Amino acid sequence: MNGYQVTFFTQQDRRHHGKPLADWLVHLAGELGLRGATVIPACEGIGHHHRIHSAHFFELADQPLSVVMAMTSEEADRLFDRLRADGVHLFYVKTPVEFGVIGDDNGNGNGNAAKS
Repeated sequence: MNGYQVTFFTQQDRRHHGKPLADWLVHLAGELGLRGATVIPACEGIGHHHRIHSAHFFELADQPLSVVMAMTSEEADRLFDRLRADGVHLFYVKTPVEFGVIGDDNGNGNGNAAKS
């Protein structure tokens, strides 16, 4: 299946509607029926204001996070429409990709690739 990989970049202390923004994005993906979302923590990053963000031993509030999702073009349109409607301010990268599932639900990798 063809579509997009969308990666959002945020940090641990960013919030939306009182909830951590990364968590809110994951729940939004579920609400919109997307195939999934993965939150990836990073050790360090530099933001659009050229300030270093990093996870420290005692304080993780500034820790950079990526939220990665794969979706069809129609799903991407629905997601971005919702983000605009909710007034979310967030940096993202949207890349054309082919995606699917290989193997069956029992973990068997034999057979043809079953694209979703």
